[in-house]
This record gives sequence, C-alpha cells and structure tokens, in this order.
Amino acid sequence: MMDWTDRHCRYFHRLISEQALLYTEMVTAPALVRGNALHLLDFNEKEHPVALQLGGADPAELAQAARMGQAAGYDEINLNCGCPSDRVQSGTFGAILMKNPSLVARCVRAMRDAVDIDVTVKCRIGVDDQTPREVLPEFLAQIVAAGCERVTIHARKAWLQGLSPKENRDIPPLDYTLVQEMKQLFPNLHISINGGVDSLEQAAALLDSGLDGVMVGRAAYHQPWDILHGADEIIYEKQSPAANRSEVASAMMPYIEAHLRSGGRLHQVTRHMLGLFHGQPGARQWKRILSEKSTRSGADLDVLEEALAAVTGAATQAAE
Repeated sequence: MMDWTDRHCRYFHRLISEQALLYTEMVTAPALVRGNALHLLDFNEKEHPVALQLGGADPAELAQAARMGQAAGYDEINLNCGCPSDRVQSGTFGAILMKNPSLVARCVRAMRDAVDIDVTVKCRIGVDDQTPREVLPEFLAQIVAAGCERVTIHARKAWLQGLSPKENRDIPPLDYTLVQEMKQLFPNLHISINGGVDSLEQAAALLDSGLDGVMVGRAAYHQPWDILHGADEIIYEKQSPAANRSEVASAMMPYIEAHLRSGGRLHQVTRHMLGLFHGQPGARQWKRILSEKSTRSGADLDVLEEALAAVTGAATQAAE
C-alpha cells in the first residue's frame, strides 16, 4: 500500500473504525537510520492502534529503526517480506527475502531484542520457482524460532521477474488452503491472511475457518465505509464511531483545516476519501468534484463542502 496508507489516509480510516489495526506504508530502515527521515514516522495519536511497517535486510539497521518506531509511539513493528516492487528488490528486501529465511530470522531476532512491542512479519507463500508447500513451512519455522508470534501471509506467490507489482496482486493464483494448513501446522502462531479479500462476509468466513486475522488492503481503501464501519459491528461486535458517511466527511474538516494552515494541500487528504460514498446516490458527483477541484491552487474546505452538498442532495432525491 505504498503511497496509499499515509497518515492522512489512516486518520480518515480511524474515524470509521475504532477497532481495526492500521498499518503505515512501508518505511525503509535505511531512510530512517541513514537518511534521518524522521518525518516518515509522523502520525496522529488518534490513529492507534497503528503498526509501523519496515523494509530492510540488515539486522542491526532494522533494530535501530524499530527502536525509533517504538520511541515514536507505534504499537507494532512489522517487517515486510512481501512487497515485489523493483525499488524494494534493488534494496534486497521485501518479497525477495522469502529466498533467505535465515536472514529474516536474524532480522526478527534483532528487532525483538531491541523493542518491547510486537515484532511481526508480512510475507508471501513463496516467490518465483519456489514450491510454496515446501518453502513456507520452513520460512515460518525460522521466524517463529527467532521470536515472531504473529505473521500475515499474502496467499499468492510473487514473481520478481516478469510481473509488475500490480500484476503480482492479481495474476498469481490465491491459495487460501495452504495458509489454513499453516495454522494447523503452527497452532500457536497468530496467522492472518491477506490477498483477494473484498468483503466482510469473506473475511468472516476466513476467520471461521480457524485463521486469527484478515488483512484487507485495496477493498478497505476503495470501499472504506463498507469494510471498516462494518468490521467494527460485524467482526468486533462494537459500535462504529460514526453513524453515517456524511458524519465522517464532516469530522474530517477540522483535520483538513489544520493541514491547510500548516501549508498542506487539499488533495493530499481528499484523495483518500474518494471511496467514502461508494455505491451510494451521488457517489459519482462526490468523486468528480474532489478529483477535479482539490488539486487546484488554493483549494480549501469549500471544495469538500460542495462535494458533500452534492452527495447529500442526490441522496435526498433518491429517497423522494
């Protein structure tokens, strides 16, 4: 979810769900440790619970980055061993680490020794010509021995050569059964599943199958109300913090106003809100107004108010 789940996106999502665990974009350990890019750790206190997702392959550097994440206030440090992008491969981390489980184990151990909060791993079932049924159990065994107690498994292979990152999200076939078998093989390991989950009903079924968690990415981004609001009520059996979508849009206004006062641009926040009214009357007008007007110089809250008025008016007409 690089370039997607930034701090503005997470603040918006937290207004819809109080229960879901939110993850940052992947932040590279070298950027924090060598580049001193501490701004990448910025987040709003209201985002809790929130996990810092790190990319890297050097145990000492990851340990230092993990300490920085804990000091910044994150609830969890997550090591990404699933991203197949070229940028990640060139740094010898991300999905390519599936080929070197002993290195991942050393990284996990170093981070576990460095911090008091959870250190977790996100991985694929395998990469390239690996046989997932052979390599995944060995990968999990090594990170468990290093102290990892929670893992999220994207139930697809990643092809590091021949497929783009986008194609790697869709083309390799899903193997939910294999992930479920890993839960049976590692009953004490908290295993969440990721990949292809686009509804709460599907998430609930996967939980009922014995898995401990479900990570939802693109569907939660494009249909945030359907996934996140429903998760509080259906999965966690808790009341959502927002009564309706318009309430969420209104609740974002003070946050956006503060962002604009600090020199930010409207589009930096509203680009994450385009799917709020997904499937509702006026959704097209909402997206069009925000898409076309939020990027203009000097765009302010008037644009959001116009978009909200358009979708509210469409809903009223639909009800008549």
